[in-house]
Amino acid sequence: MPLVSPVRPTRAVRPPMVPRVLSLLQRRLTWVTVAAYAAAALLPGAGLALRRLQVAAVPLPGGTRTQLTLPSLLLGYLLFTAALRVPAGGLPRLARRPLSLLVGTAANTLIPLVLLPCLAVVLGRLPDADGCSGLITGLALVGAMPVAAGATVWGGRAGGNHSLVVGIVLASTMLSPLTIPLMLSVASTVTRGHYAHDLSRMAATDSGAFAVISVIVPCVAGLAVQRLTPRPVLERHLPWSGLLGVVAAVLLTYSNACGALGGFLFHPRPALLVAAVVVAGALCAASFAIGWCLARGVRADRADTVAITLSCGMNNSSAGAVLAATHLPSSPQVLLPVLAYSLLQKCGAGLADSMLRRRARSGGARVRHGPNRRA
Repeated sequence: MPLVSPVRPTRAVRPPMVPRVLSLLQRRLTWVTVAAYAAAALLPGAGLALRRLQVAAVPLPGGTRTQLTLPSLLLGYLLFTAALRVPAGGLPRLARRPLSLLVGTAANTLIPLVLLPCLAVVLGRLPDADGCSGLITGLALVGAMPVAAGATVWGGRAGGNHSLVVGIVLASTMLSPLTIPLMLSVASTVTRGHYAHDLSRMAATDSGAFAVISVIVPCVAGLAVQRLTPRPVLERHLPWSGLLGVVAAVLLTYSNACGALGGFLFHPRPALLVAAVVVAGALCAASFAIGWCLARGVRADRADTVAITLSCGMNNSSAGAVLAATHLPSSPQVLLPVLAYSLLQKCGAGLADSMLRRRARSGGARVRHGPNRRA
C-alpha cells in the first residue's frame, strides 16, 4: 500500500507590508485626521514652521514672482497621486451626453458665487467690527476651489456615474485659473478692510498662478504618467505613492490646522469657532441641496444625480487652506471656516450617500409592489 504524505495546510499569503500599512491608514484616516487636529492645537510650533518654509520663487509673466512653499508641494503631490488613480477611460463617452457634465461643472462655480453674497448680508448684521469679513474670506477660498478628488471616492460608494464625477473634477480643475480669480474678485466686493484689499490683490495676480502651478500642473503630470507608464510598472508603485500621499495629507492637515488652532486652547474664541462651523455648514448643506435640485431639474438619472450632487458640495479645501496660509499668513481666523468645511463636506457626502440610497430603495420598492397594489 503506497504511503501518502499528509497534506500540510497552506498558510494564507499575506499582502506585502506597504499595501497593508496603506490599507490600515485608509481605514483609520478619520482618527488620524482627528489626531492631526489635536496635535495642531497642542503643539503648533512645528506646523507653523512648516507653513513658513519657502522652497523656491517661481517667476511669472510681467517680472513678478510667486513663492512655492512646502505646503504647496504637499498639495501638488496629493493631486499628482490622485491623478495617477483617475480612471479616465470612460471620459470620451461623456461627449455624447454632455448636459450632466456642463451642469455639474457650472454649478460648482456658480453656487458659491450666488450664496456668498447672501451669507455676507446675513453676517453683516452681526455685531462684528468688519462684518465677519474673515469668515467670508475663508468661505470664498473654499468656494473658489475646484471639485475635490475625494468626490470620485464618495461618488463610487454611492453608486454614482464614476466617469461623470471624474469629468467634473477634471473640468473644474482646468477652469480654475479663471474661476478662482472670479470668485475672489466677487468676494472682495462683499468684504471690508484689509480683507477686501487682499482678495482683490489675490484675484488680480496670485490666485491664477497658484491654480496653474499647484493644481493644474500636478494633475496633468499625474495623468501623463498614468498614460505613459506600462500598467504592471504603475500598479507596482501605486501602493508606495498612495502611502506617501497619506503621509502628505496628514502633514498638510496638521500644518493647515496649526494656522487656525495654534494657541486656540490658550486664547479661546468660542463665538468665532461656532460662527465658522455654522456658516461653513450652511454653505456646504446648501451646495449639496442645490446640486440635487439641479440634477432633478435636468431629469438626470440616479447615477448622474449622485455625481452632480456630490460634485457641487465637495471642494478642494486643502487647496483653499494652502492659498490662505501662503497669502494671508497674518489672518489665521480665515482658516477656521476652511477647516470646518473640510470636515463638514465629508459628513455631508456621507449623509447624501445614505439619503440617496434610501430614496433608491424606496423607489425600487414602489416599482415592485405597485402592480400588486393596483391589482
